[in-house]
Amino acid sequence: MCGLCGAFGGENHWSTHIEDPEQAHYERRRARAYRTKLINRALRPHRLEIEDFQASSFVLATATGKREIVQDLGGIWRQAEQLTGHDIDPLDAQFLASLN
Repeated sequence: MCGLCGAFGGENHWSTHIEDPEQAHYERRRARAYRTKLINRALRPHRLEIEDFQASSFVLATATGKREIVQDLGGIWRQAEQLTGHDIDPLDAQFLASLN
């Protein structure tokens, strides 16, 4: 798939809603950076990492160099499971312990 497809996606995921229209651009960027940091912390035990792509989508990468563009937070988890080849259980005791 062409990487440009990820640039055309809208930012209509529920997690990206900002109340103040005058501060929307700055708040959205700050919120995306914070979410990226938190998600990377949760993905680290699975040897995965995301990067913000043009403030419109994310690039998910494995330790071996595989990369996929995903549109929103829900897409990150689905794609992470596909790239790793196993289910990611957010309630797994070992996974929760690795976050501390």
